[in-house]
Amino acid sequence: MTALWIAHVDVHDADAYGKYAKAAGPAIAAHGGVFLARGGRYQQMEGKDRPRNVVARFPSFDDAVACYNSAEYQAALEFAKGASDRDLVIVEETPPSE
Repeated sequence: MTALWIAHVDVHDADAYGKYAKAAGPAIAAHGGVFLARGGRYQQMEGKDRPRNVVARFPSFDDAVACYNSAEYQAALEFAKGASDRDLVIVEETPPSE
């Protein structure tokens, strides 16, 4: 089963967050992650508004968790700390119904 990273982000320091994004991309790709949405147009319908929204698909839930816990991603994440407020959840996708 594939899995999604769903992140909602409020960026306070664009330069530092840009360093995070540059370093995180290769770490995500190394674990099979593919971006489906990355900071595009959105409309907040419920809950807390965060102007940057990112969705990435991974081959499996375990791949998504391994990516987050990897040394490469954790090193990238250091740039985001203090530069943003983030919520990130990993969700296993539901298989299409037949």
